[in-house]
Amino acid sequence: MNNYFTSTIFRKILAALSGLFLTFFLLGHLAGNLQLFISGVEGQTQFNKYALFMTTNPVVKLLSILTYASILLHVVLTLYLAFKSRQARPIGYAVSSGNSNSSWSSNNMAILGTFLLLFIIVHMRSFWYEMHFGEMPYQYLDDGTKIKDLYLITTSAFNNPLYTLFYILSMIALALHLKHGVGSAVQTIGLKLPNYEKPLKYIAESVALIIPATFASIPIYLYIKNL
Repeated sequence: MNNYFTSTIFRKILAALSGLFLTFFLLGHLAGNLQLFISGVEGQTQFNKYALFMTTNPVVKLLSILTYASILLHVVLTLYLAFKSRQARPIGYAVSSGNSNSSWSSNNMAILGTFLLLFIIVHMRSFWYEMHFGEMPYQYLDDGTKIKDLYLITTSAFNNPLYTLFYILSMIALALHLKHGVGSAVQTIGLKLPNYEKPLKYIAESVALIIPATFASIPIYLYIKNL
């Protein structure tokens, strides 16, 4: 039993579970960011109230800690697995046959993951750090309440064409990462059953396309809007 918890198989399962958890996190994060499509003061107020809720609600704070831990766990484990695979043979989350491990994304998951880690650091520095420790602008509501104006910080960031381009490229990397990662993670935890293989493959490919594409559409919309 002790050998199992130190085995490569167990590390693959942890990498798969942390990756799937982060995928669900992306869905929730995307739902909140969709409010950036609401224009005017209404959109500004709604997004800032959402940001305030996300930084003050105790349940959300616990989920945030779990998310940070999952990111660190996923990064450490996947880099370790990539290193071990280069010592032995090319493997992803799970060993499989056919062409599932022959795509460019499957052979370069470590590179994609490292680029995404860079994106997370830059992204958190631009928004999370500013929200908690930076000199934030404020929005005054009709009742006189003063709340941090993350909406202004966000829309201003996407006035920068280089930052907008970096964000879009990061979403392309995310799409490639998810395209291989979600399917492999599902297989690793034993959900890739013959009767459900095609539906699960369709879901994995849809997730890999829809989540990054929708994320990328937000800075594109804001950049064009601000021209």
